[in-house]
Amino acid sequence: MTLLHAPSRRELMLGAGVLFAWAHWPKLARADYRDLPLPDYCTVELYETLREFPRRFAPLITGADLVILGSYVPDGAAIGEWLTSSARGITAFYDIDTPVTLAALNHGRCDYVSAALIPRFDLYLSFSGGPVLDLIESGFGSPRALPLYCAVDPTVHAPRAAEPRWQLGYLGTYSADRQDALERLLIAPARRLPDLRFVVAGAQYPDSIDWPANVDRIEHVAPQTHADFYCSQRYALNLTRGEMMEVGFSPSVRLFEAAACGTPIISDRWAGLDELLPHGHAILIADHTDDVVSALRDLDDARRVRVGVMARDIILAGHSGVARAHELEQHLCGCLEQHRAAAFQP
Repeated sequence: MTLLHAPSRRELMLGAGVLFAWAHWPKLARADYRDLPLPDYCTVELYETLREFPRRFAPLITGADLVILGSYVPDGAAIGEWLTSSARGITAFYDIDTPVTLAALNHGRCDYVSAALIPRFDLYLSFSGGPVLDLIESGFGSPRALPLYCAVDPTVHAPRAAEPRWQLGYLGTYSADRQDALERLLIAPARRLPDLRFVVAGAQYPDSIDWPANVDRIEHVAPQTHADFYCSQRYALNLTRGEMMEVGFSPSVRLFEAAACGTPIISDRWAGLDELLPHGHAILIADHTDDVVSALRDLDDARRVRVGVMARDIILAGHSGVARAHELEQHLCGCLEQHRAAAFQP
């Protein structure tokens, strides 16, 4: 089962024994804007208010093997209270923005989960791994915190036979805490290499930014054309938000998408990246403008291609949707075994 939320209209997606809660942007409340308007593997139910939950969905919740509530769900804390009280199977919270959630909890301003609610979930699934999982267990009382990173669909994101239009490209909405890195790792290299073409795609960039003449600006790239966009670049730039960089072990879906397309990636540096993609072999790390300029100007094409191929092999082997489904199943089985062992203890 999957639960999709928007402030004005919600939808409950029900499948074989699993309830999964997720937050969607407000515009996705309309059927023609939803990412999954008519999925063939689950049932979609719409609801208007939280009062409908017990009346309409209690039998589904109590009969599910696994119930998952996602971060950013409106009224998520209230839903979580009801789910953890009603569900008879395993319950989990799935956090797609763990550093943001923990910061909000520490400041007492998180409305989709509470510190008191975290210990009541059997599982805390996180887009961030590494040491932060220990903090969730020791500091917030989660009985089991495990990584469940985002994933990529290799049937959608794959190499294309296209001649690259740009030497380096970046896809991402404007963020103040990424802008310094964008200036240092794309805009400054573009000024240093005026004979090369660059591109930045994404919304909300201020008019005050002084874009070099050789940097193309694209306001929006539709999800179904992300692969074409990445395959039109010789290198893709990966930049990390400040909170994610501070925590580390927080790969973004854009990183997985570019790698699955076989596009070599130049990334900023953060803890855990080398465990995912070995530096110098499956990804190039840039701390300064000179690092990017050197990669674009001096790296031979054969090595560039090898970097992209190795990254693609790693991502397809361990970070596809199928791989995540297997991980989730293993997490569920681990919880069930833990419950069985606890039941037999004197």
